[in-house]
Amino acid sequence: MKPLDRRSFVAATAAMAAASVTVPAETTASVADATAQGRSSIDDPLGVRGDFPIVRERTFLNSAYIAPIPRQVVAAGTAFLEEKARNSFQLGPLLGKCNEVRAQFARLIGAASPDEIGLLYSTAEGENVVAAGVGLRAGDNVVIDELHYDTEFVLYRKLAKQKGIELRIARHRNGVVDASDFEPLVDARTRVVSVAWVSHRNGLRHDVRAIADVAHAKGALVYADAIQAIGTFPIDVVASGVDVLCTGSYKWLLAGFGVAPLYVRTAIADRLELDRYGEFNAGRLLPNDDYETPTSARRFDYCSRAFGEVYALSAGLAYLERVGVDRIAKHTIDDLAMRLQNGLHNQGHRLFTPMGNRSAIVTFYNSRPIADLRAAFQAANVEVTVRDGTVRIAPALFNNADDIDRCLAVTRRLV
Repeated sequence: MKPLDRRSFVAATAAMAAASVTVPAETTASVADATAQGRSSIDDPLGVRGDFPIVRERTFLNSAYIAPIPRQVVAAGTAFLEEKARNSFQLGPLLGKCNEVRAQFARLIGAASPDEIGLLYSTAEGENVVAAGVGLRAGDNVVIDELHYDTEFVLYRKLAKQKGIELRIARHRNGVVDASDFEPLVDARTRVVSVAWVSHRNGLRHDVRAIADVAHAKGALVYADAIQAIGTFPIDVVASGVDVLCTGSYKWLLAGFGVAPLYVRTAIADRLELDRYGEFNAGRLLPNDDYETPTSARRFDYCSRAFGEVYALSAGLAYLERVGVDRIAKHTIDDLAMRLQNGLHNQGHRLFTPMGNRSAIVTFYNSRPIADLRAAFQAANVEVTVRDGTVRIAPALFNNADDIDRCLAVTRRLV
């Protein structure tokens, strides 16, 4: 028999049915079952606090930075390493787990098919894929807003110097940017309109549908950095009109680093040119010595993934699915974040987050020295993000009303 070359081996193993690492039984225990058994209470509305060791150590209100993971994700990661230590792996099961994650993520965001999901390494890579793929030329422009993440400013200012494109920035009005602020900046030379679905700075939750309508009217693509959104409230990418979306896994998806699910709407996937190539995005060899390239989001998976983190992400996505993102949103946004907004407002703080904004991030202004602010929260064993002039608070599914009240006891002394 003729030995398989690596390309044929990859093609063959990719078609194999996924075989999973054996995960300890405790990792698949249903949160819904635990809730039904009475774990859910006023102190633990979602019945999850027992899965997060961090709640026994401090009041952690900083998941918008790096979120803690539940013990089920720890167990899945440990099981992966044990399997690699004892038996190593075949490529087929590893690619099979990647396909499982595609399906899980597609369900989470309402994508039409797992084929619309690629797996990158970070949200920064997602934005770079789009910037490289649309073929930016001198005279083209990209529109972002003032509340976007740092990557976009670095990337597009570099491209402005290298390619002669223009970066246009919609300014915020007291923490708000909406479609009316984007509209005057979008024209026939706009190639990309890029937003953070939820701003890391103040938690502003964009009306992505309205922004997409403005962009599409001029033929521009819409990219959303969704790292502060997915996992905190239900997402429907079809209804939103977004063309490309990317998110990291180390915040609200309850996993680790090195895997960033990418959604690309099927209808526009082959409009994005590839800027990197490898064995996984090359199909059968064509007569002209070229390779057949997938036309779906899979075209962006060009090389081996961080497979251990893929297993951890699968466990994190399964955890979210069992708890229910709709329940998470009601608890963290409707109950906890709104309690924070109202409490801070009543204390006399000036909020950077618009009142009534529905995300899990609440930010207020404070002019005290950073060292003094950090010391005040540290003394109370409350973890938040303190930046120059602002304090960002981000409750998650494992937090409760007592956590918010402990935080408000600190902020009361900072007015």
